[in-house]
Amino acid sequence: ALAGVCLLASSSPARAQTGFAVVAQAPRAAWQQNLTIGPGDVLNITLLGEGEPLTREVLVGPDGRVNFFEAQDVAADGLTVDQLRGRIDDALGRFRRAARTIVSPVAFRSKKYYVLGAVAQNGVFTLDRPVTIIEAVARARGLETGLVEQELVELADLSRSFLAREGRRLEVNLERLFREGDFTQNAALAPGDYLFLAPAEAPEIYVLGEVTNPGVLAYTRGVTAVGAVAGRGGFAPRAWSRRVLVVRGSLHRPEKFVVDVPAVLAGQARDLPLEPKDIVYVNARPWARAEELLDAAASSFVEAAVTTWSGLKIESAVRKGQP
Repeated sequence: ALAGVCLLASSSPARAQTGFAVVAQAPRAAWQQNLTIGPGDVLNITLLGEGEPLTREVLVGPDGRVNFFEAQDVAADGLTVDQLRGRIDDALGRFRRAARTIVSPVAFRSKKYYVLGAVAQNGVFTLDRPVTIIEAVARARGLETGLVEQELVELADLSRSFLAREGRRLEVNLERLFREGDFTQNAALAPGDYLFLAPAEAPEIYVLGEVTNPGVLAYTRGVTAVGAVAGRGGFAPRAWSRRVLVVRGSLHRPEKFVVDVPAVLAGQARDLPLEPKDIVYVNARPWARAEELLDAAASSFVEAAVTTWSGLKIESAVRKGQP
């Protein structure tokens, strides 16, 4: 059960769905303090200065441009409302005297975020207002749950779940948020964020860094660290192949194992047996302490997890004939 939060979802008749009981007040995100316009946004533009005001609702096109009377193909993408108003006034000024406009947002649809993994509804969501992690999970119809030995359990591994921004994992602890009700971890999302809820029973290993074909390797009983590197094509030319780092468990409190590759290959040391969801990481430069590589390994895991799950959803949509 969640301490302070009840947020579960179901996707089969054997599953149940409830809502969450506690919602933290959404803090104002930095990107909202300087809100910019993008494709899909809807604006209300009023022309002043010549008789009665003229008002039109204008859609920002897929190319990020708007058209308003004589002001045609005005670039709007990435501008603030005030900046766009200035550009439209300049464009209209070539045809009208003392042209002035009022630009008011009607709907922001250009800002998106992504929720992937063990939620009832994976996908892309519109960031049309302040949204926190809990609200994002609620919009995705909650964490997946299922019946195991007649008990309702979560199907998300919160210890390996994360919020990623611009390819980097944020220091947000989803275990503390959902299990302990620690709302200091209820971060506000920003455009382009990925919220990934790792599946609890994913039988896979991530082989990352300087290997020939980095990515996911299906877990099989008896697979080892050096064997997993071989399974993804072996060491890349830039790899420092003397040491391999294995990261196991929570992203916030990981176990670390160092594999001495030459000793293993010479039969002088035992290769490390892997467990499902281990991260096997190969670095490009020599290193002495495992702690030196934890950030790099975690960042590689974030990128691989997002890429893998995005690909799975695209493949699923194609099979179903969705656009």
